[in-house]
Amino acid sequence: MKSGTYDVVVIGAGMTGAGVAVDAASRGLKVALIDAGDIASGTSSKSSKMVHGGLRYLQQKEFRLVYENLRERQRLLENAPFLIRRLPFLIPLFGKNGVASKTLVKGYATALRIYDFTGGWRIGSRYRKISKQEALTHLPTLKTDQLVAGFLYLDARGDDARVALTLAKTAALDFNADVANYVRAIDVQYDSHGRVRALTCRDEVSKETFVVATTALVNATGVWADSIFSMAEHESSHRITPAKGIHLSVPRARLPVDVAAVLTVPNDRRGIFVVPFEEAPYTYIGTTDTAFDGDLNEPACTPQDVAYLLDAVNTWTSSNLTPEDITGVWAGLRPLLAPRDGTALSERTADLSRRHQVTDTEDGVIHITGGKWTTYRQMAQDTVDALAPYVKKLGRVQTKNLRLHGYGTWKPTSRLETHLYQRYGDDARKVLALIREDASLEKALIDNQPYIAAEFVFAASEEMSTSLVDLLTRRTRAHLFDARATLKATPAIANVVAPVYGWSDERRIDEVREYEQLVASELSAAGLAL
Repeated sequence: MKSGTYDVVVIGAGMTGAGVAVDAASRGLKVALIDAGDIASGTSSKSSKMVHGGLRYLQQKEFRLVYENLRERQRLLENAPFLIRRLPFLIPLFGKNGVASKTLVKGYATALRIYDFTGGWRIGSRYRKISKQEALTHLPTLKTDQLVAGFLYLDARGDDARVALTLAKTAALDFNADVANYVRAIDVQYDSHGRVRALTCRDEVSKETFVVATTALVNATGVWADSIFSMAEHESSHRITPAKGIHLSVPRARLPVDVAAVLTVPNDRRGIFVVPFEEAPYTYIGTTDTAFDGDLNEPACTPQDVAYLLDAVNTWTSSNLTPEDITGVWAGLRPLLAPRDGTALSERTADLSRRHQVTDTEDGVIHITGGKWTTYRQMAQDTVDALAPYVKKLGRVQTKNLRLHGYGTWKPTSRLETHLYQRYGDDARKVLALIREDASLEKALIDNQPYIAAEFVFAASEEMSTSLVDLLTRRTRAHLFDARATLKATPAIANVVAPVYGWSDERRIDEVREYEQLVASELSAAGLAL
């Protein structure tokens, strides 16, 4: 990056920025992608892990947004079938004396019919009404004295962090983009005509400062977008309203479910999800949607957040969850667009639009703000289209049918191979090759989790990870499943990857300690015991 000249440098390697890098590089541009942290270390690893249209957006009359979401959902299913999979959604219907409100039933049926008409049908199945008994087969602890029936419809899911990483891989390995994590943008340099000519950066590991020559920049930093606006414009910016969303994990035995269930929150006009993790016997619950004005780098799950989600689940199920059941927590920030033109800010961030906005400041800096990860590809296309005035030649968009890195003809034939395929696609064969060289790498290292030693070695050597925190929070979901069980296994994991990283004994001990501090900090903030 120090010696090259780029058509565009993309700042922010979350879902959106990585998507922009793929789009730009696949159109023939010379691209650099950087992030001050790890790939997907912000919002893009802390979502609800769903690729969906957003049924509730119909209530806000965001029909175009739902249409875009469902169209992009289908493209993801086709372009990365190893990462994105179909997931049934259950809407339980509750009532009194075995009867649900006719208004409620009609409202849901109408919304689901519109959802299917808007594009939901593309997934291969339309919604249907189901009996009380069938609803209980999916979520057995639903309160039987109130449950009447339910609706079932189909959406999709995906590991958000691995999708973002796969996009970065696609840009780098398939289209020759240069990608670097832990590189912070610190200043924009302009030529005598006021056009971008370079970006000053700092390597956050070595602390070296260096300059990257480029004719254009893309600000794809999500909730941090205002800081790049301010850097580029040399004045304060307030275009983003962060909204916090938290999730909790509990053992599947305490909240058994085989579909994603949608439960209403009493007295709050919104719903939450109860979703089974695919790889391990845990269920996660989320999400909250509250305004946030703290440190953007450290959103935390609070005891109030925990109570909000547990109360909602306990209202409609007999699981009687308590804080002691919680095994994992995560908190993220949604980069919602702040109201403009004098519009009053709603007290409910849930009411703010999830649409995206591309801003061209006519100096070579393009800002992409708002949006949601299901529509990352459309956001990237709109952003790269806006680069046309700043690059010599911009080809037509290539990403609509572009297969992501890992797409191939290899198919799994065993349980282990299936697990690896759903994380790496065709690259699963590289992980299997490690096992053939060293059979000990087939050992699972964390209780009740499927991750084997070879996956940590592969992530350390091939996936730009730099630490145990990278490995446990983003390259795998170990931290999200069960933070305490993962912490117990960190010495063994550190021993496996230390030779790959070239860590000294002191560094290995420090890495374990750093992860322990993360676990202690998150659990303590949520009012949970370590």
